[in-house]
Amino acid sequence: MTKFLESSKDYYRIEKAINYLKQNYKKNPSLKETADHVLLSEYHFQRLFQRWVGISPKRFIQYIAKENTIEVLMKSENLLEATTNSTLSSQGRLYDLIVNCEAVTPGELKNYGKGLKIVYGVHDTPFGICQIALTERGICSLIFLDNDKKEATSYLESHWKNADISKDQKKTFDVTKKIFSEKLQNGNKALSLYIKGTNFQIKVWEALLKIPPGNVTSYEDIAKMINNPKAVRAAASAVANNPISFLIPCHRVVRKSGIIHNYRWGPERKVAMLGWERVKSQKD
Repeated sequence: MTKFLESSKDYYRIEKAINYLKQNYKKNPSLKETADHVLLSEYHFQRLFQRWVGISPKRFIQYIAKENTIEVLMKSENLLEATTNSTLSSQGRLYDLIVNCEAVTPGELKNYGKGLKIVYGVHDTPFGICQIALTERGICSLIFLDNDKKEATSYLESHWKNADISKDQKKTFDVTKKIFSEKLQNGNKALSLYIKGTNFQIKVWEALLKIPPGNVTSYEDIAKMINNPKAVRAAASAVANNPISFLIPCHRVVRKSGIIHNYRWGPERKVAMLGWERVKSQKD
């Protein structure tokens, strides 16, 4: 996973640069100013950004600018209207990756994972360090840790109190590699998710799976997709409590105003994910 390790190290500098550009975009900072902020030469910063996402920092900011996000949001509304009644297996894709969901039953929810075996691992990704947890029935957790690796076990222990939890870097490495591979081979590679939540939350998370990469939607539209248009705040809460980041793409939900705001794992990471996906979808 050498490439991911390199990308993960790249990401934290990219995140710092994104934060700087977001705060100073009205001043239209030069390449040198941004490079100085992350303590790199212009040459090395340009190469870093190109290696991470494939385009220049200036073009990347154009991809995630408020005006561009509003335009993408308007286009996405028509697309989502057409796909609302489609099956998740046909639309729930990350490039050629199919994501299938299985919900934890009420009984399993009540016993906090009693009899369930969970293995977890901590890995580098293009968006920093993640912790992923697997059961025989699918992925039950995917969170970003940054510098707090202790969160890996505390999160699982609080959500699956009675499960048998152990670390297995080899098994989780293979799944992580599949999730974050930029070029999937053989097509139709399926990943199963084992999700724990209320009926309402699961409806919201399933709706998120219908948002294709490179697109965004609003909280209002998510509420409409689950046939509960007045439940915008509840939908927003469900989005915020998504236990499987990236695969259940809560990062693709923005405000109607086009502002890319708070994200459980940091707004800069949300900007990075959206920009990264837009670049990849444009290339595809």
